[in-house]
Amino acid sequence: MSHIHEKIDFTVVAYIINSSKVLLVLHKQLKRWLPIGGHIELNEDPEQALFREIKEECGLEIEIIGKKPDYKDDITQPLYSPAYLDIHKISESHQHVGMVYIAKSKSAEIKLAEQEHDEIRWFTESELDDPKYNLLPGTKFYAKEAFKIASK
Repeated sequence: MSHIHEKIDFTVVAYIINSSKVLLVLHKQLKRWLPIGGHIELNEDPEQALFREIKEECGLEIEIIGKKPDYKDDITQPLYSPAYLDIHKISESHQHVGMVYIAKSKSAEIKLAEQEHDEIRWFTESELDDPKYNLLPGTKFYAKEAFKIASK
């Protein structure tokens, strides 16, 4: 999806853990290893966007690690809280508010969304520091935090 708003868009990403590995994709346009995720569309809440992006980009069924209030009424629909929230620069005139979720998957069977990504793979924690992957500092930080949070 392209940008919705001129200056700031809202996005979701998931650092998905399975068997002591974290899932990252090599983004086709950005040529960077990133987590699964994307824009929150105008007709979606963050949770709907997260599950849609995960299904579209890797096909996994996941369990979000985090808090979700245990109530529902006619007015309020509780949502999972992101583990982290940030704002990051996309261009000189555009930014994304990123909602960062940590999740676990029961399966390691993934599919590549060829229209969006060049590669998809599971990374060990030590591979995150390998210079050949040239991971952004934020990607490394959140991936390492996902290992910590998922092991609790």
